[in-house]
Amino acid sequence: MDRLVLATHNAGKVKEFETLLAGLTVQVESAADHNLFEPEETRTTFEENALIKARAACAATGLPSLADDSGLAVEALGGAPGIYSARWAGPEKDFGHAMQRIHDELNGDVEGQKAAFVAVLALVFPDGREEIFEGRVEGTLTWPARGDKGFGYDPIFVPGGYDISFAQMDPAEKNALSHRSKAVKQFTTFLTTEAQRHGVF
Repeated sequence: MDRLVLATHNAGKVKEFETLLAGLTVQVESAADHNLFEPEETRTTFEENALIKARAACAATGLPSLADDSGLAVEALGGAPGIYSARWAGPEKDFGHAMQRIHDELNGDVEGQKAAFVAVLALVFPDGREEIFEGRVEGTLTWPARGDKGFGYDPIFVPGGYDISFAQMDPAEKNALSHRSKAVKQFTTFLTTEAQRHGVF
């Protein structure tokens, strides 16, 4: 596998994935590079929605495709925004609005609330093979938002064992412990194992 389509139009995710996959001898191409449409995420789990995106990208390009579905799950909100994390930001992808909504849904009681970032990767091959990889990091919320180095909900999420938000961390520090990096490590281990066992890649 010398080419891989990353089924996202999110520039922040593309940049983060390029860093996380830097050790692989594979060319990472985004959905935007192929002018792909964004399929509607109609399912109720991260896994199902990741598969929708990966399957669509694979069908359109004929290339192995990797899709990420991720979000912030707030315990006091019953796991919301969860799979709706991006949709809470609206069509303009305004995560300032999304973070304010969390604040309002919690009636201002944000600081210290338990939350987790979850990321599920779906890898789909042209021959129909599908693989799933999941990463999760527990933490708490903080308010007001802190930091400008991340994206999405990073400014209000403090990972367990730290006193700074994801958005206050250097990218390398965040990538070492993030939910997405945990899922990516499973993905890269899978590729290495496949190569060793079957000489597939």
